[in-house]
Amino acid sequence: MKPNRSIPPSTVVPVLVYPDVRAAVAWLHDAFGFRESVRIGEDHRAQLKVGDGAVIVRDVRGARRPPDADGASHSVMVRVDDASAHCARAREHGARILMEPTDFAYGERQYEAADPAGHRWTFSETLADVAPEDWGGTTVGGR
Repeated sequence: MKPNRSIPPSTVVPVLVYPDVRAAVAWLHDAFGFRESVRIGEDHRAQLKVGDGAVIVRDVRGARRPPDADGASHSVMVRVDDASAHCARAREHGARILMEPTDFAYGERQYEAADPAGHRWTFSETLADVAPEDWGGTTVGGR
């Protein structure tokens, strides 16, 4: 891929709709530690860095709406170094914790949270390198 300073360098970039872009940027920074890298208009769109990835926050216009509070159409997974500490920070800033940090057989400790707009996030800490076959998965192709 050719580099372009006007778009995140990540291969996959979630674009999430929020009713108030500036409030979302501030909350995602405070609660989850994301860093704003590009602002487009005062309340139109923003690009945020998270680790070596990115997320774009965009405004409500036309048919774009934040998720329904009663359902889930998606979850964004973010890898972190310490899921328990990250969960505590998120809770301190008002995240609705949907699942407390939990250890799984596939070698990850994960928790789930919803942000004020209803977007669902899964934060995952690697505990061990576990072969998929050890917990019932199947390795397909190369990694």
